[in-house]
Amino acid sequence: MNSKDVLILGIESSCDETAASVVRNGREILSDIIASQADFHGQYGGVVPELASRMHVDAIYPCIDSALKEANVTLDDIDAVAVTYGPGLVGALLVGLSAAKGLCASTGKPLVGVNHLLGHICANYLCFPELEPEFLCLCVSGGNTQIIRVKSYTDLQILGRTRDDAAGEAIDKIARVIGLGYPGGPKMDKAGQDGDIHAYVFPSTHMGDTLDFSFSGIKTGALNLINQTRQKGEDIRIDDFAASYQHHIAKILCEHTLKAAEQTGIKEICLAGGVSANSFLRKQMDDIASSHGLKLYYPKLRLCTDNAAMIASAGYFEYINGRRDELSLNAAPSLKLGR
Repeated sequence: MNSKDVLILGIESSCDETAASVVRNGREILSDIIASQADFHGQYGGVVPELASRMHVDAIYPCIDSALKEANVTLDDIDAVAVTYGPGLVGALLVGLSAAKGLCASTGKPLVGVNHLLGHICANYLCFPELEPEFLCLCVSGGNTQIIRVKSYTDLQILGRTRDDAAGEAIDKIARVIGLGYPGGPKMDKAGQDGDIHAYVFPSTHMGDTLDFSFSGIKTGALNLINQTRQKGEDIRIDDFAASYQHHIAKILCEHTLKAAEQTGIKEICLAGGVSANSFLRKQMDDIASSHGLKLYYPKLRLCTDNAAMIASAGYFEYINGRRDELSLNAAPSLKLGR
């Protein structure tokens, strides 16, 4: 190991994945441990916050221990501990944050708080060694939908955001309504693979000349269509409905991202967040990038969902930029990103 190498231990517990990872120099994953609760929460149709927090308590230290062992390092080798402190479920965040504080208090290692959304962006650095700012990022998840101008590793400018529901939330809600269950995103994606993307038509909401999004009307339109179809005694064709709905949402995301690229002149675009794993979004973004001379990046599927490697990567760039947090750092469930 080079004496100039910086090793970051990342800890993530913002929702229903308990994760720990060791990353070298913000780019190289030495370990990536994830304990998922998805199957457990599936029986309830979604994440139960209190139960999620309890499961994080049970899993957090075994994950950290496994991450250190897999990376073949000890806490003495770690330069700093990076931990998600928001946004997310407050109880879940506090578990990871408390574990990180305990490690820092006992070892004297610096604590670096990380915005979960910045972590999703940094997942791309772990997959593409050549990627450097400046670029545009479409960050899409269950709680957020934003177009971000990544001016530097730690300087982010929000160009567009959702004014109501996030795209991921709109997909998850409809997945539950049509009986696909939790987690809605992956199940909706799988259900629509052989469907007709033109079988059903949904409304669109335009936010004037801005790059902002609105998905509440699309979600309501889908609910109305489902109810009207059932009132007629007809069945929803799940494969066609899933395909049409996801294609429509992806089309809106892609149109706004292309508009941002044209306005800024930036030719490099990244996808980030859980919805960046969606095959309908990836296909349309691939087509747009190819037809408009854009360079497109998106993380491998494992790094699209919540993980600690992305938190360690983000923590590295914050660390070398001089960030150090006090042990009084608190969870920020509604933490915003950028400016």
